[in-house]
Amino acid sequence: MRIIRYVGDVSPEARGAVVALGNFDGVHLGHRGVIGHAAEIARQQDRPLAVLTFEPHPIKVLRPDLAPHRLAPFRVKVRRLGECGVDIMFVLRFTKAFSQRTAESFIEDVLAAGLGVGHVVVGHDYRFGRGRAGNHALLAEAGAKSGFGVSRVAQIGNAGEIYSSSRVRAYLQRGEPRLAAAILGHMWEVEARVLHGDKRGRTLGYPTANLHFDDHVEPALGIYAVWVGIVGPGGTEWHPAVASAGVRPTFDGKTVVLEVYLFDFEGDLYGRYLRVAFVNWIRPELKFDDIAELTRQMAEDCRNARFMLKGSSPPADVGRTPFNQ
Repeated sequence: MRIIRYVGDVSPEARGAVVALGNFDGVHLGHRGVIGHAAEIARQQDRPLAVLTFEPHPIKVLRPDLAPHRLAPFRVKVRRLGECGVDIMFVLRFTKAFSQRTAESFIEDVLAAGLGVGHVVVGHDYRFGRGRAGNHALLAEAGAKSGFGVSRVAQIGNAGEIYSSSRVRAYLQRGEPRLAAAILGHMWEVEARVLHGDKRGRTLGYPTANLHFDDHVEPALGIYAVWVGIVGPGGTEWHPAVASAGVRPTFDGKTVVLEVYLFDFEGDLYGRYLRVAFVNWIRPELKFDDIAELTRQMAEDCRNARFMLKGSSPPADVGRTPFNQ
C-alpha cells in the first residue's frame, strides 16, 4: 500500500482511483463496509482502491479538549487498511487553516484537481468542509460536473445500532472487549514498545513487560486475558498471557500502565514491539494489604486467563481481505 501525504505528489497511476472518505479510527465493520463497496467499484472499473483520511484527527485540532484517544493509532490504522486491500492511502495534514476550506473548495481543489478521483464512496452521515457544510448531495452534484462518480453506503450495524467508533470506546471503557470486537471485526489491540519498569513483577515471580497506552484509548482498569504478539521480521509470534491495565494501587502508583505476563515464556522483551490483543475482562483493579495476598490473587488471575484463552485463538495475519470475491 502506498501512502501519499501531499496533493501535489499524486502520480499519474494514482489518479482516477476509487476513494473511500473517512477517518476510519479502528477500521471497524462499518468502515469495512464503506471500503468494501469502494473495492467492488474499483474492481468493476479496473481502478486503484484508495482511502482519504486526515492526520491528526480533525477534532484534535478544532476541539482538543474533546478529542478522544484513538482505537487505532496511525501505524495500526495503516496495517488494518492494508488488510482491507487498499492500494493507496491519501493522508492529508489537518490544520486550522485547512478547516476553513469550504466544501466546494475541498471537492474542486482536493478531490477533482489534486487527487483526480474517479469515484468517491462515503458513509451515510459523512460531512466535510468548513462548518461541516458538505454532504452527499453536494458531493454528488459537484461530482457530476467534475466527472467523477459518487456513492453513499447505507447504515451498517447490529441490534438496531449502527457500528461506530464511539460504541467501541464505550464497550472498552466498560471492560467489555468481546462486545468491542464484535463491532471491530477483530480483537482490539494495543501496540507499543516494551519499556523498562521497576522490575517488581520479577521479584514476585511474574516478570511482566510494561507498555504505555500513549495515544490509545484506555480500557476499564483491571485484569484481562490477552494474547501477546511479539513482532519480528518474520511476522508476529503469539503467546497466551494475562494483562493488568492500571496504576498499581498496592504500590501507590499514579500512572496507568499496561503490564503483560506471557505464560511459559522465557526471553528478554525490552525494546521489542508488542501487540496486545484483549480477549476478556477478569476483574477490576484492587489494592491489597500485603504482597502475599497480591501474589495469591495473581496466581488466580493466571488460572482464569488460561481458562478463558482455551476457547480463543490469537489474531491471524489475514493479509488482504478479498472484498472482490
